[in-house]
Amino acid sequence: MRISRWRKWAVVTTAALIFSGASGFAQSGSTDESKRKVKIKTTPVYPELARRMNVAGKVKIEVVITPDGRVKSTRVVGGHPLLVQACQDAVKEWKFVPAPEETTQVVEFEFHAN
Repeated sequence: MRISRWRKWAVVTTAALIFSGASGFAQSGSTDESKRKVKIKTTPVYPELARRMNVAGKVKIEVVITPDGRVKSTRVVGGHPLLVQACQDAVKEWKFVPAPEETTQVVEFEFHAN
């Protein structure tokens, strides 16, 4: 059975569109255009134990935001365990600009040892 050149091209093009659409969707939370603007931001408190131990680094938290701009839930994506809770506590107090639907984005915090 022989597949015509036209049919082969159609299958390849369709597959490329499907897979590029899927990868674009997975990355949509990380692009600046899709991020919701923050109206009220609370800065995390540097934990005293982390400060004494000179713990520094980044903490990444995935935030689910309700349509009215409140933080519905958080999930730690990465970061030092001594810094994570302070970031979660702070980001739960944030207020975002309203949007038509619930959104998810990753928020990043950075701590510097002095």
